[in-house]
This record gives sequence, C-alpha cells and structure tokens, in this order.
Amino acid sequence: MPENTERAGLRVASYNLRGLKDDARAAAAVVRAVDPDVLLLQEVPRYPGSDYAISAFARRTGLLWSGRTRLVSGTGMMTSLRVRATDSQDRRLRVGLGENPRSWTVARVQAVGLEPVTVVSVHLSLKEDQRVDHVRTVLSELAAAPDLAGGPLVVGGDVNEEADGRAWGVLSGALTEVSDDRPTFPAQKPHRRIDAIFARGHRTAVPGDPRLVADAPLEQATDHLPVWVDLTF
Repeated sequence: MPENTERAGLRVASYNLRGLKDDARAAAAVVRAVDPDVLLLQEVPRYPGSDYAISAFARRTGLLWSGRTRLVSGTGMMTSLRVRATDSQDRRLRVGLGENPRSWTVARVQAVGLEPVTVVSVHLSLKEDQRVDHVRTVLSELAAAPDLAGGPLVVGGDVNEEADGRAWGVLSGALTEVSDDRPTFPAQKPHRRIDAIFARGHRTAVPGDPRLVADAPLEQATDHLPVWVDLTF
C-alpha cells in the first residue's frame, strides 16, 4: 500500500519497463509500492496501439500520463496528484543512420511549498562514445533553455553502464549521485548497477528503502529494478 501522502519533499523514481513485454500488472504493483511523486520511465512501448497499454498502466499505478511523451523514443514520465507538472517534452538525441532512436524527456514539477524542479528521464545508448555525447547534449540543452536552466535539477534513468563509466562520470561531475548503490540489473539476479538518479540544488537526499518493494513482484515486472530517492529542497 502507498505510504502517507503527506510526506515532505519529492520522491523521484526511475524504472525501465522493457516495453511492458513482461507483466504490466506486476510492474504497476511495483510502482504502487514505491509510490513516487515523479516516475521517470525508460523503454515505454511505442508499437501501434500501445497508447492503450500505457494508459492502463498509468491507471493501475494511480499516476498521471500526459500521453504526449514517447513520440521520439521510449523515454517518458508520469506524476502523482501530489505535484503540479508542466507538459513533458521529448527531445531527440543524435544517433547513426539505422540505429535505435534515442531521446530524453523533461518536465517541470512543483510540490506544495517547494520551488519548481526540472526532472529528466534518460535512456543512454549501448555505445560508450554515444552515451558520453548524449549526456553532454542533455546538460548543455538544459543550460541553454531559459525555462529549464537554473534551480533544482533531477536526472534519472537507465545509464547502460556502471559507476566507473565515462558517461556516469560526466553526470556525477555535474550533479550529485543520490540513489542507492544496489545492483539494478537483471531483476532476477541483479549484479550490475546501471540505473541511477542524480540531482543538484537539493538539501537532503534519502535513497529508497528496499523494504518498500520487498513483497512486490519485481522479477515478473521487467528486467530492471526500480531506483528512487526522497529529496528535500
């Protein structure tokens, strides 16, 4: 069951759904157990008619989905009724001819009594040089956008490398890593930490307590484990 909705701060979670190819109801149960204010998503399905699958998933989680994300690639986000959010935007990342499309999704969210926070979902490439280029692109485009630059920032997602990777280093050089250091992949026998959340402008950061999902159907839901963090500003 969700926690007390009156908790202070902002809970941001990140979750790779693997296209909802596994058990969408199980994935929704995991999200309900985490009970995030902002859910950063990767591998949101994009096949024809998948709008219905995503809408059903949102209903089961109790979160709001604008229906306007995932138009470029598979990143997206959902938000709870505890926050106000601007329409999320998908922004294209450069890839080679014939390669899988890549994008990042961004929105501004605001909880009661807090200043607006820019939140970003990323799903980085399988290619190392491309991951580095994409992280630098995201950070530079954020800095250049008048409506997004400055103030608190949270970036989370599937980094597709571990903490010793170059792209991870660029992220942790610009922001503070705030999620826990538990392995996130694969869900059945996790031994690699390739999902993480980074932030700046926060006052405190408390990584997610794994006991929240101790009884959730993690292995049935998708091939990644969720990561989340409680942030105050």
